[in-house]
Amino acid sequence: MRPIPNAVVSVVARTGIRPNMISAIGLALNLSATVSFATGRFASAGVAMLAAGFMDWLDGAVARKQGRASAFGEFLDSSVDCYSDLVLFVGLLVYYARVNRFIYAVLVCVAMAGSVMIGYTRARSDSLVAHGDKEPVGGLDRGFWERPERIGLMILGAFTNRMAPILWLLAIGPNLSVVATILRARRKIHLLTDSQRAQPEKSETAETVRTR
Repeated sequence: MRPIPNAVVSVVARTGIRPNMISAIGLALNLSATVSFATGRFASAGVAMLAAGFMDWLDGAVARKQGRASAFGEFLDSSVDCYSDLVLFVGLLVYYARVNRFIYAVLVCVAMAGSVMIGYTRARSDSLVAHGDKEPVGGLDRGFWERPERIGLMILGAFTNRMAPILWLLAIGPNLSVVATILRARRKIHLLTDSQRAQPEKSETAETVRTR
């Protein structure tokens, strides 16, 4: 399976198209999926999301192939992904509001909040721990509810026309993961704080021994 994706990446890279343009195409596809969700055409939304997912994979691969990979490119790609997630939920929110399914409109809002918060809390906890530890973060495992899993579930719900149970999963799972991330970060930060407090005490004890 590996040579086929590599061949695709090579062909696309040779066209000279910039990775940011591929990201923009992916966002446009997700916007079309949003319109499809809003109008109740779930299968069409699933097709558009699949194509957008391919673009999301392709932009990074092409950037590396062309030697254009950069920290800003990764940041921009993550920002575009966040907007893509949000507009998809907006499409579902419009649909359930149109068909007067209040409970599912609420579920969409809760799932949207979880989608935003799971990325924020993980990025923020990593930043805090890394700042305190002066080294790359270890121990804050990512868990199941990353973006690929969430998007995969939405595509499954779109193609099977069974979005309701998917929304329950997306409303509960990511938000539980947010709580777990907060607890893991709390424990890690407390351990770092205790370690930093212990270091001056050890230094003072060592200094006292030397003066004697």
